[in-house]
Amino acid sequence: MKIKTWVDKNTCIGCGTCIAIAPEIYEFDSDGKAKAKIEIIEDPNLIQKARDAEVACPTHSIKVEEIKD
Repeated sequence: MKIKTWVDKNTCIGCGTCIAIAPEIYEFDSDGKAKAKIEIIEDPNLIQKARDAEVACPTHSIKVEEIKD
């Protein structure tokens, strides 16, 4: 399984929840908002962390989508 993850910059408030949950995947950009360091993920552990970040995001700005081959 593969996923794609990204951050909706229009709704991100820069709270850092996603970074606390998955620092391997997310980081702050120069505007203080979150961004994905890696967008395509295949590692099952990282997929779970991305999904956990998606659920925990207070503004629902973290997006995770399964990639169909």
